[in-house]
Amino acid sequence: MSSERSMKRESACRWTRSQRRSEGATPFVRRIYTDCILHSIRRRFEQNQTDCTITVLALLPTLTENILEDLPVEQLTHELQQKKAERLARASGEGKSEASSMYDGDTASISSFQTGSFIHASQFQGDGSQSVGPRRTKAQLWNELKVTSITRAFTLIYSLSLLTILTRIQLNLLGRLNYLSSVISLAQPPPPGRADSISLEDHDDGSAGAGFGNDFETNRRYLTFSWFLLHKGYAQIMSKVREAVEEVFGGISPSEGITATRLSDLVLDVRKRVEGGSEQERYATRWLPYVLPPKEEEEAVLIESGVITPPATSPGSDAQDPEKGEHQEPTIHIDTSTGPLRQLLDETADLIDSPTFTRIHTLLLGSMFSHLIDTRVIAQLYPQPRQHSPSSSISSAQHPRIQELDSAVTVVPGEPRVKLANILAIITRQAHAIGNGNNPPNEYVSTAEAEVRELEAFAAVIYASNLDQSLEENRPNTGDSGLRAAGGVGVSDVGAEPVDELIESKLESAWTKVAGSSSFSSR
Repeated sequence: MSSERSMKRESACRWTRSQRRSEGATPFVRRIYTDCILHSIRRRFEQNQTDCTITVLALLPTLTENILEDLPVEQLTHELQQKKAERLARASGEGKSEASSMYDGDTASISSFQTGSFIHASQFQGDGSQSVGPRRTKAQLWNELKVTSITRAFTLIYSLSLLTILTRIQLNLLGRLNYLSSVISLAQPPPPGRADSISLEDHDDGSAGAGFGNDFETNRRYLTFSWFLLHKGYAQIMSKVREAVEEVFGGISPSEGITATRLSDLVLDVRKRVEGGSEQERYATRWLPYVLPPKEEEEAVLIESGVITPPATSPGSDAQDPEKGEHQEPTIHIDTSTGPLRQLLDETADLIDSPTFTRIHTLLLGSMFSHLIDTRVIAQLYPQPRQHSPSSSISSAQHPRIQELDSAVTVVPGEPRVKLANILAIITRQAHAIGNGNNPPNEYVSTAEAEVRELEAFAAVIYASNLDQSLEENRPNTGDSGLRAAGGVGVSDVGAEPVDELIESKLESAWTKVAGSSSFSSR
């Protein structure tokens, strides 16, 4: 039935489209036509958001592979297992029957890392790979394992959040331009002699107005800039996260018991060091250097990503190799200082530097960290319900609390404690769930998108902003061959009203802006 209703709606839209272009269209026809346009805008927008999620999942394996390679937690676990095996072998050879019991706790902790573990192929190059460099002690290995496992999971969360917002910005900026191209095609007068005919043509693909949109190469180069975050930006994030993790978790032994409240406080402390300890500090933190390259490195990014051919190595080289007699690909030089690509990059940078970006990034991080710590760690390791009273956050004494009631002494048990090593085991396994792009759905992406509706509102503001300005700037009689990005997107409305109302109002105002623009009404 829904498919039948959709077909009827499309048929009605095509009919009213032809009537709208005819002279003397009635108010009823114009109203139906407007409703059809609003439906089309909403459908395009929703499909655009689905495409954003698909794109994030498609890019995520590359990001995950790079982070796993740089932070080889499984390799450290393997080294610890080898040390344990060597100790047991020596103890067995020396006849120390009690030696195995000395490491029962250690054995249990290491085995917990094995359960459901994932080993990156590049982390093991052979049995002799571990002998390179000085051998580390068990304490050194455990400390490195602690820092590396936490850093890896947290880096994945920060990078995934940034990739999610960047993709929304990119695809909605391009989606807005595609929508404008479609609007231009809808606004074109019908061919001579067909003014009163009922047209069955569907211009939703925007092909009629393709000349007003950015060309394929511009769009491809613009989208390629996500390469920077996947291959370089994440490393800068990783360095900052590792420093914070070392400061917060550095003095905690893997065998130390930690309450759920203290674990949450420790994670929050790491986040404050990375994002900022106060609201003012968070808004002062710039994420742009992690997401996009500086202008002087933009061409290098396009070369490294394979989008353009690098400059020739010798001055005398040309497209024809005289020795091989083969035709060589000509060198392509890209000037990113002007043109549509520059405008798209500048608008993207402005959005990333906006307070709204920081707010949505903070909300996404809150959702993802909560899913990791509350849902995956605390819910699995701490059987008793958490205490949310103010007293629970300060009751981290090493022994049960003592209460005296009428000279009677009552022992009140403290919060349950779990060894940090067991917590690290779950965090290690969850890193692969955070970076899962090969077997969707990704639970962290799905949870964040469901909980942070402001992300969709942010996309709606981008999608619907500056439509009238863009049309005014790109009328055909200006001689401009490409539809330029707008001068800027005002995103301060996000959070000012309920999310659903904001999305609807922005999408509905999109057509109103376009229909009321001089470039449209003059047609």
